[in-house]
Amino acid sequence: MIALSDDKSRLDVARIHGWLASSYWSPGIARDLVERAIAGSHCLGAYRDGEQVGFARMITDHATFAWLADVWVDESARGQGIGRSMVRWFLDHPDFAGLRRIGLTTVDAHGVYAALGFTPLLRPERYMERLAPEFRAMLADAS
Repeated sequence: MIALSDDKSRLDVARIHGWLASSYWSPGIARDLVERAIAGSHCLGAYRDGEQVGFARMITDHATFAWLADVWVDESARGQGIGRSMVRWFLDHPDFAGLRRIGLTTVDAHGVYAALGFTPLLRPERYMERLAPEFRAMLADAS
């Protein structure tokens, strides 16, 4: 049985750092950045028998916009719908009810997010981003 909790005191920050540092979107991320990201986000952990097996976070103004980030399920627990359950938890949470837009990026989970109502950008020509030079270089090297 998987339990979901947004109690930050339960988060295994060392484990989360390890997961994110090994991800395609933040390889080698420093632990202090992970700690700052957690501090500034609404975080969710997924737990099996008290052990953390998943993590996700939402960055939001709690009024109009949110960004879903760092959805991760431990390899030992993948394929069991945990990632989808974490995203659904955020979508069903009253703090996020009525938001006009929730954004995210993904390389390989389009089907998971589409099943939860996410679609490609309606007007991608309107979106821009500003990347730190070292992050831009890292992304360019990864492609």
